Amino acid sequence: MKLAIMQPYFLPYLGYFSLIKNTDKFILFDTVQFINHGWIERNRILKPNSGWQYISVPLNKHHREVKIKDITISNRFDWRNKIFRQLEHYKKRAPFYQETVKILEDALDIEVKSITELNEHTLKVICSYIGIEFNVEVFSKMNLGIEKVNASDEWALNICKALGNVEEYWNLEGGLEFFDRKKYERENIKINFLKINFKRYFQMGREFEEGLSIIDVMMFNEPNKINRMLDDYELL
Repeated sequence: MKLAIMQPYFLPYLGYFSLIKNTDKFILFDTVQFINHGWIERNRILKPNSGWQYISVPLNKHHREVKIKDITISNRFDWRNKIFRQLEHYKKRAPFYQETVKILEDALDIEVKSITELNEHTLKVICSYIGIEFNVEVFSKMNLGIEKVNASDEWALNICKALGNVEEYWNLEGGLEFFDRKKYERENIKINFLKINFKRYFQMGREFEEGLSIIDVMMFNEPNKINRMLDDYELL
């Protein structure tokens, strides 16, 4: 089995969905400490004129050591409407604006307090739209006992060992300097790092901004093309 483990990101970039598509099981890892200003509650889209901006989900105040699974959403204002307003500038030139907004409405149409549950739901809706299997589980709900972790790169290793039938562990390329390959090789687990190949697509006739949220990709590309884009990667 090919396994990937990632924290639950909000509307992540293309490489994240490539991991989901090209592995047999994908685990949302939500039992570690939440880090501010990461990708759990925000991602990037185009600005109206140039560059990029964040879209985000507001979170309730929490103590520094809180785990991702315990992070809750603040509904003191209509943050969904704010996101849709930030997307309105796409309407003029993005060919799939209406379709993308409809999918995002479905993705955000869930009343939950947990950011993990919200992100799981958005991933499921978008995977269905793109046409890829949603082989995703949330770690905190799996009741999977694992060995004691002595270093940060052993969480994934010990989960692989606990599952018992993992032949390959896949991660995004950002983990290259983080993981000790030898630890995995000693357990007969091959470790791969996926690097998505960003191919330029039309972004309203301006300088191309790569690595934006999947929402930007959906604005300019139909689902079958996005699905093919997910197979354009290399393993490091």
